[in-house]
Amino acid sequence: MNGPARHKTFYYGWANLAIAALAMVGTLPGRTQGLGLITEPLLADMQIDRVSYATINLWATLIGALFCLPCGRLADRFGSRIVLTTIALALGFTVLGMTWTTGVFTLCIAITLTRGLGQSALSVVSLALVGKWFARRLNSAMAIYSLLVGIGFIAAFPAVGHMVVKTGWRPAWSAIGWALVLVLAPLAWLAVRSVPEAENMHLDGDSEDHQLHLADLSTWEAVCSPAFWIFALSSSVFGLVYSGISLFNQSILEQRGFDATTYHVVLVISTMVGLVANFAGGWLASRWSIQKLMGVGMGVLAVALVALPQVQTFTHVVLYGIAMGISGGVVTVVFFSVWGQIFGRSHLGRIQGCAQMLTVFASAVGPLLLAETLRQTGSYNLIFQVLAVTVVVLGIGCWFVAVPSRQVRSLCDPISEVGA
Repeated sequence: MNGPARHKTFYYGWANLAIAALAMVGTLPGRTQGLGLITEPLLADMQIDRVSYATINLWATLIGALFCLPCGRLADRFGSRIVLTTIALALGFTVLGMTWTTGVFTLCIAITLTRGLGQSALSVVSLALVGKWFARRLNSAMAIYSLLVGIGFIAAFPAVGHMVVKTGWRPAWSAIGWALVLVLAPLAWLAVRSVPEAENMHLDGDSEDHQLHLADLSTWEAVCSPAFWIFALSSSVFGLVYSGISLFNQSILEQRGFDATTYHVVLVISTMVGLVANFAGGWLASRWSIQKLMGVGMGVLAVALVALPQVQTFTHVVLYGIAMGISGGVVTVVFFSVWGQIFGRSHLGRIQGCAQMLTVFASAVGPLLLAETLRQTGSYNLIFQVLAVTVVVLGIGCWFVAVPSRQVRSLCDPISEVGA
């Protein structure tokens, strides 16, 4: 540290958290839901069939997942401020460039870069920024972060969707690109600070006497631990389930005799319940072990998967939406906070990059599994049963897995963080 820590009535980590949440909302053009807003007009404009577009999207997602690893390393090496600003600019200009595409080849490149820079890289640095500023209050911070991100997406999706309908996909996409370049990037450069130590602050805003000084684990130590894999695989399977069901939710409910209006109701219910579950998950995480909380989230997900093929009434559908919202809210909070809580801050970007890459891969595979099951069997029921068993096994693993031991670090030991 550069000097004695200054007393602050306002902990700057909360300002970083707000920018990090805005950055996560900025990943919209690289996410399935965001691309879904322009799919229909894009296909008509570019004269591309659905199978070709789905193939492009699959490979773009898989290749884009590889952006997680270098982004995490760069965030640890150069600091969140520089990396977040650079990625926001790169994503913004990529989105702007996508509005000029006229051929399939350039479209492939544009979608791959939006996936890699948005869904992968920007997500990693956004999460790492919060994890580097909070430790004791990490669960509460991530609950607030999740709420802000949820509210941001709830506002962004209908706004962008309305713009697409009114002006077309190219002007709408252009507006997003300029927002990234002219709003998010400058805010990141002016407001973001990488670690509290670089600002002569103490972690969490605590006095030195109240801080725990635990040694941080290396990336290799983290990925060699059972805890990393049980949490990473659990989060990935949740992402697989969520992406598959989100893409085909209307079709799934139509098989049970419900119309599109019911699908929209379920979407609203699960989203609102998920926001409440974010707060509840953050509160419970300060009282329960992170392992048991993840086990509960996976258990609720398993119940939803088992119940979905059995729904017969609107009440059943509502209960299913509530279960999905609860599991989503809990698993999201755990995924956001577990890496810093268990492994420490020094290599948080790299560790979260590895975990994020696995979740992106799984999210890309999810819709294919559901679609292939429907094609082979005429129903989604079989894949729901297989996934329910998988979720239960992983939930049990979360409940009982041991977290790695971290030795108490001497106050004289240097902190391997950058202060960009």
